[in-house]
Amino acid sequence: MTGDEERVARAGLSRIAEPGDPEVFRAVASLGAVEVWESLRRGVPVGRLTQGVLPGIVARADGLDPRVDLDRAARAGARLVCPGDPEWPDGRLSWPTGGDGDLDDPPPLSLWVRGDWPLAEAAARSAAVVGARAASSYGLHVAADLAAGIATGGASVVSGGAYGIDAAAHRGALAAGGSPTVAVLACGVDVAYPRGNDRLLGAVAERGLVVSELPPGSHPTRRRFLVRNRLIAALSVGTVVVEAAARSGSLATADRARKLNREVMAVPGPVTSSMSTGCHVELRRGATCVTTAREVLELISRPGEHVATEPRGPVDVRDGLPETVRRVLDAVPVRRSIGVAALAREAGTSPIVVQQVMPPLEAHGLVQRTPEGWRLTALGTGKVPTSPAR
Repeated sequence: MTGDEERVARAGLSRIAEPGDPEVFRAVASLGAVEVWESLRRGVPVGRLTQGVLPGIVARADGLDPRVDLDRAARAGARLVCPGDPEWPDGRLSWPTGGDGDLDDPPPLSLWVRGDWPLAEAAARSAAVVGARAASSYGLHVAADLAAGIATGGASVVSGGAYGIDAAAHRGALAAGGSPTVAVLACGVDVAYPRGNDRLLGAVAERGLVVSELPPGSHPTRRRFLVRNRLIAALSVGTVVVEAAARSGSLATADRARKLNREVMAVPGPVTSSMSTGCHVELRRGATCVTTAREVLELISRPGEHVATEPRGPVDVRDGLPETVRRVLDAVPVRRSIGVAALAREAGTSPIVVQQVMPPLEAHGLVQRTPEGWRLTALGTGKVPTSPAR
């Protein structure tokens, strides 16, 4: 369990350093959060923090008491979760930083969490459902339907709390009940952004979790949205892009999921729709095509736990028939009768074979015998006979 001094230090660092700052992360990894916090609040350089960055951090730290943020969070029903806490999702929030091929923005130093669910439990089996803010009715319907099915299947739904696909995903999960939905924000967990989603975010906090790297009262910036996307991908086993334009921020979430070796999924849409362009780009990049919640659950669950069945068309009367029998049945005409010899020639087989297979086909109602030979029934054509009018 994180000690009080360590928690205060990480709360302070969340206030003075921007989320995903690689140099602050490396300094904490090397020296510890308490030493880094105490050094920065005194204006002492640590690690490789440049003189261009250090003055801004020092200015933020001047006179700052992190306990004020901790108290403000508690009044809002929130808490600071740190590495070492039982609910810290170690398996999700750990990845290499710096160096060739590694990611250039590090895991969070701590997370402000609002809601009663343990964060590790909510992240253990989860799918991010992301996409366009200016979503179409198709995208909104698909997002809500997928999220409801994912939640019903026992997995959490993670998204960004924004308008459009995010909001539809949260609403779908809330309507299904059971598993929580997690809103990852680019502002404080006590700040309703966008303002129009204040009631939705309140419902998420009551029945799921609202999560942020930023302390209470913080407001979003463009960079904070971009950095927030990496956290959505990291907290999830897989990411589903439902609808996205060519430059949608949700593609950055998918890209981060790919770099973290998480599942990346995309929902196809009309090729004429610009809002599906990003999804089709992801499919060309190797994302798995998904159209149902069960397909998502199959990819984020243990092998065999959820198996998505391949969609099939209507059952045909010829399904399962041996090849020879099917060939004879295909040769039987609909509007006239045919004799055994002629039927054998049409089917490319012998009259004996025809005489052997026709009685079973007649018994199943697929053909009927006439004085002139054999002909197909309505069932044999694959058409369902209509009932006579009453």
